[in-house]
Amino acid sequence: MKIRKLTMGQAIIQFLKQQYVERDGIETAFFAGMFGIFGHGNVAGSGQALHQYSDVFRFYQTRNEQSMVHTAAAYAKMSNRLSTFACTSSIGPGATNMLTGAAGATINRLPVLLLPGDIFSTRLVAPVLQQLESPNSQDFSVNDCFKPVSRYWDRINRPEQIITALPEAMRVLTSQAETGTVTLALPQDVQAEAYPYPEQLFEKRVYSIPRPRADENLLQRATEWITSSERPLIIAGGGVIYSEATEQLAKFAEQTGIPVGETFAGKGSLRYDHPQNLGAIGATGTPGANIAAREADLIIAIGTRLSDFTTASKTAFQNPNVRFININIAEFDAAKHAALPLVADTRVTLTELSQAIGTYKIDNEYATQIENYRDAWEEEVERLFHLDKQPLPSQSEVIGIVNEFSRPEDVVVCAAGSLPGDLHKLWRTRNPKQFHLEYGYSCMGYEIAGGLGIKMADPTRDVYVLVGDGSYLMLAQEIITSIQENYKLIIVLINNDGHSSIGGLSDATGAQGFATRFRYRDDNSGELEGDILPVDLAANAKSLGANVIEVSTLQMLKAALQDARDADRTTVVKIDVHFDTRVPQYESWWDVPVAEVSEVDTAKQAYQDYEEAKQKERYFLG
Repeated sequence: MKIRKLTMGQAIIQFLKQQYVERDGIETAFFAGMFGIFGHGNVAGSGQALHQYSDVFRFYQTRNEQSMVHTAAAYAKMSNRLSTFACTSSIGPGATNMLTGAAGATINRLPVLLLPGDIFSTRLVAPVLQQLESPNSQDFSVNDCFKPVSRYWDRINRPEQIITALPEAMRVLTSQAETGTVTLALPQDVQAEAYPYPEQLFEKRVYSIPRPRADENLLQRATEWITSSERPLIIAGGGVIYSEATEQLAKFAEQTGIPVGETFAGKGSLRYDHPQNLGAIGATGTPGANIAAREADLIIAIGTRLSDFTTASKTAFQNPNVRFININIAEFDAAKHAALPLVADTRVTLTELSQAIGTYKIDNEYATQIENYRDAWEEEVERLFHLDKQPLPSQSEVIGIVNEFSRPEDVVVCAAGSLPGDLHKLWRTRNPKQFHLEYGYSCMGYEIAGGLGIKMADPTRDVYVLVGDGSYLMLAQEIITSIQENYKLIIVLINNDGHSSIGGLSDATGAQGFATRFRYRDDNSGELEGDILPVDLAANAKSLGANVIEVSTLQMLKAALQDARDADRTTVVKIDVHFDTRVPQYESWWDVPVAEVSEVDTAKQAYQDYEEAKQKERYFLG
């Protein structure tokens, strides 16, 4: 057996550059490179290896460990989970900074490989710079925190352990059903140790991404359920896009007339103007989609996990006879709501269902209702895009301007606050990859880092990062990386001097917007209700190297977007909007517990309303 003596750090890089995936005859390198920040714990191991092999495996210097994981996850999402990045960090705080990103990737079922530094495996040296010690065991470090947010976790205490650990890591990363964060904790001494590795470990490996078919008997039963239903509704999730099944969904919807509601991850499954597209569904849904869900006798859930937002906290489906068919590559999701589970690839299953159902079509009355829902919603969108409020514009109007200005191939990215819900409802999606929302974890700070990952995955598209001031203040540093690597972003920074989303939620739960504005503490009351803080976000963005344009009107915003498109580097367009002007909630509800007892009248009323709404929550037991 041929061998190659390498350090463990060198062996990992040699392995990663040889990993490929193949689907439908198209082969793709699985790792596009590695993000990292060097420090105590990885500079002499992974860092040395990356330096040595920089000509064959690209390294990208980032500014924050959390954001580099977000960037990798966004890249993976844009690549339909067929390619991603590895991320390396130092020991201790560098490692635990990645926890939020790790959780987000796993929750959103996106493949990311994390290689955090770890304590000395010899235990001779104290756990320097991360003095987490226990009198009960020496067999843990801060990297054990990654266990609950990783789909696969291992600590490599001997250099030869990667011979079995790396293939297991790839098994999980390339699984469409099980993918998420994979964490290999690398003790700093072991990274630098040499071992005679078998040459076979470094040969090219191609992992086939299959398109499994549904069980024949279950498919037949699903056909019977569909053809006997009177008010069916499709819920399209992210699995439709990951499976590249948007054309098949459009044909199926046209063939049957069945309307479609889209989740956050599934928005773009159909063009916004497709006759069967009712738009967003759930707690942030449109009136038509939510009424159709409430009355449906059959829900065909395609590639969706049926999350809390999608099901409006299990209040969305009120027909006492409603049944569920779940088409999903993951058995765990296919079984939800006591559904008829079609554990299979979305594209293949839609094709087979189209053939099986024959001439079935919804009746004319239902078809007319769908058309009326769509017409009414288009009128509402136009109203929200043209509120003409003074002195500040609304967030919905800003969305309308950006939506109108952007091209179908461009991408909008967002993650947290009130923006995602407004975008879910209002954005007119014209391309399956045009709408990129991180809302499985609703992670503030994802936006700019995620925008960078999107741009890296497809540099031909303009990427519009819509971010509120609260989220911008949490994680804006990758503006620097976008400039360093010449990946231009168009960042629309929407400022309302606070957390408007939680402000609205606070009002709804009776807390009167407490501590959701960015204000001085008042000397008399002792509360945060003084003047607005003089924060200059434009100056901050400029200090990071961005081209910055400040605007105060919607007309100025239009001109600024053109200037941003023409610019040669990342451009931040900053605009102030009205804090309290929000897009309504339509025919839906979201369970946010309210204080059962209170001395505040608004909280008392909120609890009464909460108790009444909660009565609509349902168990689905088959």
